[in-house]
Amino acid sequence: MTRIDQAWGRGPSARYEEIAVRFRPVFHDIAQAAIERDQQRRLPFEEVQWLRDAGFGALRVPQDYGGLAVTLPELFGLLIELAAADPNITNIFRSQLGFTEDLLNAPKGAWREEWLSRLGRGEMIGSGFSELSSAKISEHSTTILREGDGYRLNGEKFYTTGSIYADWINLAAVDGEGTPIAALVPTRARGVEILDDWDGFGQALSGSGTARFKDVRLEPEHIKPDAARFPYTPAFFQLVHLASLAGIGRAAASELAELVGSRVRLYPRGNGASSADDPQVLEVVGRVRGRAYSAGAIVLNVAEALQRSFEANISGADPEETDVHLIAEVETSQAVTVVSTLILEATTILFDALGASAAKRATALDRHWRNARTITSHNPRIYHDRVVGEYAVSGKKPAAVGYRKIITPFGTSSEVA
Repeated sequence: MTRIDQAWGRGPSARYEEIAVRFRPVFHDIAQAAIERDQQRRLPFEEVQWLRDAGFGALRVPQDYGGLAVTLPELFGLLIELAAADPNITNIFRSQLGFTEDLLNAPKGAWREEWLSRLGRGEMIGSGFSELSSAKISEHSTTILREGDGYRLNGEKFYTTGSIYADWINLAAVDGEGTPIAALVPTRARGVEILDDWDGFGQALSGSGTARFKDVRLEPEHIKPDAARFPYTPAFFQLVHLASLAGIGRAAASELAELVGSRVRLYPRGNGASSADDPQVLEVVGRVRGRAYSAGAIVLNVAEALQRSFEANISGADPEETDVHLIAEVETSQAVTVVSTLILEATTILFDALGASAAKRATALDRHWRNARTITSHNPRIYHDRVVGEYAVSGKKPAAVGYRKIITPFGTSSEVA
């Protein structure tokens, strides 16, 4: 690591460097072909497998099950580094990581044991929650109905991020009475069709398109014992996006610095013998890097709030007697607009330090803005400032997102207001 590679801040723990060194060679190899993949729209099947082989999908899984048992701040530190290599791949693992949190907060029992063991062995989970046909994101027309000694799944999902790379789809549906039900669906089961039809101008390789299910047979062991999710669910999934943005900013800053350092042509009104000596150009480089640095620091600080929420939940704290879960969500919302703005600005102003050649497709600098703009469209930032303002003025809790029930300490479920 060179001096230029540093100054991104200390890792989130004393052991972080020891953990990260295991994955940095893989991150490096992923980054080498990031531009090529973006330009050719080549799905990163091979790169995802590198990470699976390295144990990336089991980062939070306890060591007894074959995982690394990292903390949430350590996890988000690694996600920032991965996103600097390719934010598409960070998003691919988003559902995997969220399902892991479900398990870590779930009741101890056969289901939890089985799936932690599967994740520890390297099995991978994709997403199956959103539907284009629904008026609200949390509503489902997909059904899982009883049939004999098993179940039958029918429906269609969109934004099935990661599923095209995965072994299983973590899927939400309703049963015959309209009650939420969740299942793990084998991606290779008969009747499952996963399409690469996501046509966004950013995050194009994340596999966020359509999955169709026609008379898919599910066994009882595929059905989740409870459709509830962990208390910090909305904050967690949003923070993955913010980690992706921080990584995008870091990559944009590094590429900009390299291009300025190697630039030969000068503007007629320039202030130096080269761009690398021009104080106004260097100011732009510094502004981009400062925004990326700030975004990363914010993400890691919010990750500490999520860690406190996790620890409170598994310790048995009554969610009605603590604000720790609420605070985790508020801290995340406080970060959304700030991080989004920092990175959207960084990926725009970087062109001010370069000539027209920076707009050439070969540099692919536009991918940073395209990826950032696409990510910031998820769970739009326009609502987060209002949520924070309501909390600050009156202590109002943010409206529930997704399922109304959350997993409370190792067992029961609780309604969320």
